[in-house]
Amino acid sequence: MTERVPYASLYENDPVYQMAVNQLRESANILGLADDVVEVLRHPEKLIQVKITIKRDSGKLETFLGWRSQHNSALGPYKGGVRYAETVTPGEVVALSMWMTWKCALAGLPYGGGKGGVRVNPKTLSLRELEELSRKYFAAIAREVGPDIDIPAPDVGTNPQVMGWYFDEYSKLAGYPAWGVITAKPVELGGLYVRVISTGYGVALSAREAARKLFGGLEGKTVAVHGFGNVGIYAAKYLAEWGAIVVAISDSKGYVYNPKGLNVENVIEVKAKTDAVTNYREEGVKVSNNHMELLELPVDILVPAAIENVITKDNVERVKAKLIVEGANGPTTPEADKVLHDKGVVVVPDILANAGGVVMSWIEWSHNKMGCFLTDEEAISRLDKMMTLNFNRVFDEWQKKYSNYPMRVAAYVIAIDRVVKAMKLRGWI
Repeated sequence: MTERVPYASLYENDPVYQMAVNQLRESANILGLADDVVEVLRHPEKLIQVKITIKRDSGKLETFLGWRSQHNSALGPYKGGVRYAETVTPGEVVALSMWMTWKCALAGLPYGGGKGGVRVNPKTLSLRELEELSRKYFAAIAREVGPDIDIPAPDVGTNPQVMGWYFDEYSKLAGYPAWGVITAKPVELGGLYVRVISTGYGVALSAREAARKLFGGLEGKTVAVHGFGNVGIYAAKYLAEWGAIVVAISDSKGYVYNPKGLNVENVIEVKAKTDAVTNYREEGVKVSNNHMELLELPVDILVPAAIENVITKDNVERVKAKLIVEGANGPTTPEADKVLHDKGVVVVPDILANAGGVVMSWIEWSHNKMGCFLTDEEAISRLDKMMTLNFNRVFDEWQKKYSNYPMRVAAYVIAIDRVVKAMKLRGWI
């Protein structure tokens, strides 16, 4: 069952949405955009609410709410993940779809921003219940998505298996195998294995290019990685392979630190076996159960890849890194961002640094639509070229035009300007 809901009634008072709007307004002021243009940009083009009723294994019926926000399609079809979490709200989904618009625009992709979510704790569902929920959610939004309309992908609480169910459900309703309706699918259904590594790989690429600009190169520079999930693991792996010295790694249980450098592959193995990096042992390693301390270590490069709001006004003065590359979404608060800029610290913002996932999704989608498949080597090579080119283009424009502001502000200005120009060319504003 699908309901169309009035704009603003569900999301305007949400703090996450308000943060996104404040960022939009700050960038709009720099661009000199009129208030009526900002009013257009701050609302999604469509917000879809769906009701999903499943039968639990106990035989009891249970109803969940889900949403899909389609923010802006000036540059192309909507693109963005679907998350399953108990904390999902309409405001969060709208804000995330707005950020996806800017991320896709900044990356030069032919996409607008979209985002979906279901308010559910997927860990409380059996596999059968999870499949029923996923199929019914996607069936409910099926008329609003498609290979040329809106292309979902995984996010928090979802994975390639869920994408496989989405793909199958849509294909049954459409009457043909709709390869391009979903990205980050299982490899057997047209996905790419390297999609798993692409976000962390892209973060490492951003760090590599920023280090070339600031330090003359990555070789021998010390790195601390805060958060060792998918993004942190692959960021650390590739930074170490490219000559950086990864000296500290954390997860939610604590961190390990060796100023002479950690064996990243061994830390990955310990994390996989024990679910805690603090079980890693080697000579010279310090272990602490306070993962927040890692943010204040004396390193050249800090990669916050865990959760939002970890670098704040309360600890920013103790941050010693000269370069921060954001793997997580929103790890640095606006107040801390300004302090870091005043200190001369370069922060590569999330919408630039962690765009590897959506870039790889575009690579998968474009080849699915043409009916051809890439090798992993071809896909990684294309990701490397696209991320490297885009980073240097954004960095150079920041230095030439917007160096009085943190790089994040410049990135938003560049992205919003691209969207506004597309809207004007199409006669929308």
